Amino acid sequence: MTRSHESLVAAQFGAHAQAYVESKDHAQGADLERLAALVAARPPGRVLDLGCGGGHVSFTLAPHAREIVAYDLSPDMLAAVAGVAADRGLRNIVTECGAAEALPFPDESFDVVASRYSAHHWRDLAAGLAGIRRVLKPDGMAIIMDVVSPGEALRDTFLQSVELLRDPTHVRDYAPDEWIRALRAAGLHPMAPVPARLRLHFATWIARSGTPDVQVQAILALQGHMPKPVTDHFAFEPDGTMTVDTMMIEATREAVA
Repeated sequence: MTRSHESLVAAQFGAHAQAYVESKDHAQGADLERLAALVAARPPGRVLDLGCGGGHVSFTLAPHAREIVAYDLSPDMLAAVAGVAADRGLRNIVTECGAAEALPFPDESFDVVASRYSAHHWRDLAAGLAGIRRVLKPDGMAIIMDVVSPGEALRDTFLQSVELLRDPTHVRDYAPDEWIRALRAAGLHPMAPVPARLRLHFATWIARSGTPDVQVQAILALQGHMPKPVTDHFAFEPDGTMTVDTMMIEATREAVA
């Protein structure tokens, strides 16, 4: 049986929606703190949380915006986000279902577009970034947060392999220089990326995605056969826990003087 990438993403995340909403790894972090500070400094009218997942960007920014649109491919994920928003009294969060590559919003309709841990699932990065530029207001700001490739081929191959083994919806973790080129190609003006490191507790990481045991064992076996440049960079721990690179990058529609 064949199916589209979009239907695979919707099924994968729909089946584990509550786990992502309740994920402590996703609900906190220096990137969310930085995001809140950026947005609070210039309170926007409308924010698009692109590929909202468990809704943590939406929940973080709700106090600072008139309206947040939580947008995702998974109806089940959106239902879980809407439920939490209602429980917390966040009436300015609305949900809409769709793909990152085909945004159903008018031109220049958002002050901020934020996307966190979503872009590595996009089938077409260029189309997604072109859509972001289209829906941003001329003075708007795009903020991307994601796991990134370390760039060097050996480490990159390992990262992409374990990501795909864990989650079949994975497309690619891009390196920071790839992000800068892609943003510029889309007509956006990126600022310097803010790098960070993220420790992935293995048991929680695989449970959240419902990874089958045969693939869990493959990830562990792969870790056990990697050379020192890989084991050192990803800081493997005995239980499979590892540390990956992340990035937060801001971009504007207009060049900053």
